[in-house]
Amino acid sequence: MPEKNNYILLTFDVEEFDISLDYKFTIAPQQQMEVGSRGLNALLPILNSTNTECTLFTTANFALHHQQVMQQLSARHEIGSHTFYHGTFKEDDLAASKQALENICGKKVTGLRMPRMRPVNMEAVKAAGYFYDSSINPTWLPGRYNYTHLPRNIYNEKAVWRLPASVTPGLRIPLFWLSFKNFPYAVFKKLALHTLHKDGYLNLYFHPWEFTDINGFNLPAYVKKDCGQPLLDKLQRLIDDLKKEGECISIERYLQLVPPST
Repeated sequence: MPEKNNYILLTFDVEEFDISLDYKFTIAPQQQMEVGSRGLNALLPILNSTNTECTLFTTANFALHHQQVMQQLSARHEIGSHTFYHGTFKEDDLAASKQALENICGKKVTGLRMPRMRPVNMEAVKAAGYFYDSSINPTWLPGRYNYTHLPRNIYNEKAVWRLPASVTPGLRIPLFWLSFKNFPYAVFKKLALHTLHKDGYLNLYFHPWEFTDINGFNLPAYVKKDCGQPLLDKLQRLIDDLKKEGECISIERYLQLVPPST
């Protein structure tokens, strides 16, 4: 039986496949959407499995193109906002994406994650009606960001709860999608379990497009590594192992069960 009060927060950034923009080449918008959709379809057997409740941070653009599947997923999982478009952002998108997702799914949207963990004005996030934000990876990624000065665990900023992605205690080794793809499985599992037992929860994030074959795209090897079925198998193995130590639930439900202290 899993230990009580240990929670696994599996999150997926459901989006257009535009990571090519990070590497200075473009993919047509239609193909971006198609690859993102293929990846989500590949993930569905895992997302639909029993006792696995996740949080899907979804761009409104993707959801508007895939309304039926998003409605089906919202019956089991939490739908959060990943703003309106993955590649562009304006502050009005905070409210517009939330409203679009609520219209599609018929449920209140309480959580936000910015694409590429972009900085965002917390006053604007609060004004748009969000309860929490999960746009912080509290580590140093050379060339991208350095958030080592921010807390590892949940904190309040301007009346919004911020739940960072999980990093290890001490060295702050990030436990995000690139680590999962590139670390030996035994190493990632050991770091994840250490963090879970220290913090009582794990906040892990992935992208559906990782779980389809992206080998044909001009991306670095560390991005394409183990894409498709090998990564699906690895994710299922991780879920099976983590479920021995805790319960897989959405961020929204976690915050209800373990309310952050004021």
